[in-house]
Amino acid sequence: MRKVSVVQGDGIGPEVIGATMAVLRSMDLPIEFIEADMGLECHSRTGEYIPESSIETIRSSDCCLFGAITSPSSSMPGYRSPILFLRREFDLYANIRPVRRPSPDLGLVDLDLTIVRENTEGMYTGIEREENGVVTLERKVTEKACRRLVRYAIDLCQRNSIDTLTCVHKSNVLRRSDGLFRKVFFEEMEGRDIVARELLVDAAAAAMVTRPREQKCYVTLNLYGDILSDEAAALIGGLGFAPSGSYGESFALFEPTHGSAPDIAGMGIANPTATLLSAVMMLEYLDLKNDASRLKKAVYLTLNEGVRTSDAGGAFRTGDYCHEIILNLDKKDSC
Repeated sequence: MRKVSVVQGDGIGPEVIGATMAVLRSMDLPIEFIEADMGLECHSRTGEYIPESSIETIRSSDCCLFGAITSPSSSMPGYRSPILFLRREFDLYANIRPVRRPSPDLGLVDLDLTIVRENTEGMYTGIEREENGVVTLERKVTEKACRRLVRYAIDLCQRNSIDTLTCVHKSNVLRRSDGLFRKVFFEEMEGRDIVARELLVDAAAAAMVTRPREQKCYVTLNLYGDILSDEAAALIGGLGFAPSGSYGESFALFEPTHGSAPDIAGMGIANPTATLLSAVMMLEYLDLKNDASRLKKAVYLTLNEGVRTSDAGGAFRTGDYCHEIILNLDKKDSC
């Protein structure tokens, strides 16, 4: 029996997680789901953003399914981002964001791209200092992080029969930091049966729009991957369709890439597709590949039947949408 810790989080987090859990529980999976609590709403109830009991619950599980977190708009004493904490605590160095157009009538371009993003360093170190009206941010890029990320991307391409891997960087300006990443990429790609390409980050942003079918897999540093994956999601229908997984050596965390959307929280209209597709990635990670395929097919079949939430032009509420997915779990049709 696998163990999965479940963090609902803030805003629409409880809604998209609740709907996804209804689908997962209908599938009779060999998984024990264990609740853990984190975030601003957790703090309002318990006085803690990241309770030690929740950390222990997550540590004792095989992986974590995460909802969404509301970050405070201004500095709050003692605040720690649960997501950044978990990435560092479990050394979740590879953030995988697959972006696939869910239906021909959704989105703007026919994009099917996987972005492999470094998850522990880069611009997100959080090390900032201010002096005499100048704010300085420390950007960290290490050879170790670059090398293990590129190796992860190569392995992902091999496992998924992806024949091209593109290094996205800005080494023409950031010669030492991005230059190190580029150097490691070409060292690791030498002799591989995968085509090695490179794009400057601004060119990569344009290529997703102008040449979407040529873009197959990007490997890139933290900030670039964050921005490019949001652009890619917008091109295929929105963040409501964009899942992600963060992987370490012995643990993984799965979450939608969208935020907590407090403006629609509690209204029952949130799109749970990104969370459902994150659950697909979770099932693959747990080696429940048949169940992953079953859920994935049901999601895409439902969308192609025109069953959608309001952000995708539909009229289905969150729970009703997931009810339709449950009905489609055992249909033989696939998309």
